[in-house]
Amino acid sequence: MRKTESQKIALCGMLGALSVVLLLLGSALQIGTYAAPMLAAFLLIPVLEEYGTRYALTLYVCVAILAVLFVPETELALFYVLVMGYYPVLRVKLNGVKSTLLRWVLKFAVFNAGTVLVYLLLFALLGPAVLDELLADGIGMLAALLAAGNLSFWLCDRALVALTRYYHVILKPKLKKKF
Repeated sequence: MRKTESQKIALCGMLGALSVVLLLLGSALQIGTYAAPMLAAFLLIPVLEEYGTRYALTLYVCVAILAVLFVPETELALFYVLVMGYYPVLRVKLNGVKSTLLRWVLKFAVFNAGTVLVYLLLFALLGPAVLDELLADGIGMLAALLAAGNLSFWLCDRALVALTRYYHVILKPKLKKKF
């Protein structure tokens, strides 16, 4: 059955609202700085799979704008905007790269470049206090934090694979029966 434009917009609106709520909850709980943007990015999967890249990127842009405007934690909002929000769409494109090694190098390069950009912007917006906080425990701790971030990103990528498969195998057939 072909989806009407209003059905597409309604689904995007619901998932966009849920994404913003997740980002706000992550900000309120003070522990969701990195987890909340990843969870919000997962909500792009149904839109990406059903309606394609254009709708998924439109949803990402809408949530990114709302995150910057309404999420009180700047780091969380920037992490969604510059690192995780668009990644499900980019991941589909990067999976077209034949070489597994090159594919993973590109994925990690995008993640690390986005992460560095987030902290450069925070430094520019909030001043040297950001750098002082990052370096408070030493360079070793900063390296461990970056390693943990890369591990989390790898786990997030694996979760995207599993959730996409779950969507196709479990959720999509159930939703087709109801709608």
